[in-house]
Amino acid sequence: MKTDSGYSTMAEQQKQEEKLWDALKISAYAFSTGLLTFTALVNSVSWFMQDITLGNFWQTTWLKFYNFFEGDEWTIFLLGAALVPALAFWGFNGILMVADITGKPTFITRYRIQLGKNDPVDTKKLCQAIYTALGNQFFVSLPMLVAMFHVMKWWGNTFSKELPTFQWFLVELSIFIIIEEILFYYTHRLVHHPVLYKHIHKKHHEWTAPVGVVSIYAHPVEHILSNTLPVITGPMVMGSHIVSISVWFSLALVTTSISHCGYHLPFLPSPEFHDFHHLKFNQCYGVLGVLDYLHGTDRVFRQTKAFERHKVLLGLTPLSESIPEAPKRAE
Repeated sequence: MKTDSGYSTMAEQQKQEEKLWDALKISAYAFSTGLLTFTALVNSVSWFMQDITLGNFWQTTWLKFYNFFEGDEWTIFLLGAALVPALAFWGFNGILMVADITGKPTFITRYRIQLGKNDPVDTKKLCQAIYTALGNQFFVSLPMLVAMFHVMKWWGNTFSKELPTFQWFLVELSIFIIIEEILFYYTHRLVHHPVLYKHIHKKHHEWTAPVGVVSIYAHPVEHILSNTLPVITGPMVMGSHIVSISVWFSLALVTTSISHCGYHLPFLPSPEFHDFHHLKFNQCYGVLGVLDYLHGTDRVFRQTKAFERHKVLLGLTPLSESIPEAPKRAE
């Protein structure tokens, strides 16, 4: 019996080692392919942007903006790091909330992921989510941005009159995304620990079928650890320009809104991955899915129709129609 058990243990260990090795090979292949593609894209897009913007258009526009506020760094930082991203967040979510409440336009609502959910949304519950989101922005994010402002001043080039090149911004953006993925995955798994989940993360998971504004509907501690730190760390590490910070924050807020919106809309990133997390709780903790693959926290997801739908929709037919859920067996 001991011998059989020993063989079984060795076989399982060997399988785990083989799986880890396969995951590393796939990751290395994906990274190298992505790096080559990224390099080609950077060169192409940089040339394209330089050509279509007529030389110094963006630089001239930035200098006009900078001089209009007489180089007041705090005002410029507040507008770039707080106001512009907030307008992007609430502008995008405002459109989604109209669809959630009224069921119109059908161009949006026909792409609902969890059919029959939030149709229409519970307005009382939605209002609570809005109040919490606003509270997190004013009483958690804003104080953290004040601290970030002083860190960025210490770097010394955040408010430079010279904009970073578009090529350098793309390099920074890739670093921001990697840092966010690492920090978000592990802090997210941390708040799923039973001790923390009950008191902190459970609030966010009140929505098993999320809507866009729920992306920052969270306990203040979670908003610090999982929502804000992963996003602001990259720019602080890189000492990024305020324009880069503004674009990154806006992209991050709109992207997380898409992940929570509950609609798989054409030509936008797929929200199926994170929507499945809200549905099942113990799957799909990350943003990109790389760490989930390495840690095996997407195994169940990969066996579902949601995984088949987890792609950019390039047509107008909802994926819930072209890749429907398997009919439930009669009991």
